[in-house]
Amino acid sequence: MKLQHLILTTALCALTAAATQAGQLVIKGSDTLGAKLVPQLAEAYKAANPGTSFQIAAEGSTTGITALIDNTAQIGMSSRRAKATEMSAAAAKGVTMKPTIVAYDAMGVIVNAGSPVTNLTKKQVEQIFTGDITDWSAVGGKPGKISIYTRNTSSGTYSDWKELAMKKRDYAGSSQKMAGHEQIAAEVGKNPSGIGYVGLAYMKATGIKVVTIDGVAPSVATVRSKAFPYSRPTFYYTNGDPAGEAKGFVDFTLSAQGQAIATQVGFVPVK
Repeated sequence: MKLQHLILTTALCALTAAATQAGQLVIKGSDTLGAKLVPQLAEAYKAANPGTSFQIAAEGSTTGITALIDNTAQIGMSSRRAKATEMSAAAAKGVTMKPTIVAYDAMGVIVNAGSPVTNLTKKQVEQIFTGDITDWSAVGGKPGKISIYTRNTSSGTYSDWKELAMKKRDYAGSSQKMAGHEQIAAEVGKNPSGIGYVGLAYMKATGIKVVTIDGVAPSVATVRSKAFPYSRPTFYYTNGDPAGEAKGFVDFTLSAQGQAIATQVGFVPVK
């Protein structure tokens, strides 16, 4: 039985190595990056490198970091920095977690397009998402219970929002967890009482509007000037310096063409 297991493990490793040599690039992690930006970058990269194939899974930053640690991805996409526990887990497996900032993003607060609310203070945002404020009438809206939509717990955006907007407090128990930015936007667009947060690339969804925060709207200019309070870098994580196809793709992402694609999708370029 042990011999069979060893043979199977060796065969799987050989298949993985062969796929990598053939130009397959496995990228897992953040929905912020993986739902729109990375697929578009991959298409442009493949046009210049026809022998390359991609496997992209956008299921949250935690899944990308875990995949890199477990050696099931060459690049882990993340909208947050790796935690100390993740760095330790990686080191224990001989993996050196190297972050590369690939673009900047802002998390905008969205409400239903029919809502009379157009501006919130940072304090009001904190109070809404932690459950201290539960009725729209408390912040200038129509009377009615506030419906909160957030990312799920494997998302880097979920933890970043707690850090940036909630003073590390817990989410309201009534908050509803969504798999991605598009799902949050869709739910808020259908619910007149809804509120959520999405990245810059998802702020033009049907049925929603972005509220200003203390009078400041999320934009390339306000992210660059740090005037908007809810902005953050996004990352590719690799095992040490990227090599082979992973290096090619990281370099392409940071190239003028790659950063132009990032801008087009709705991110703020690194340079």
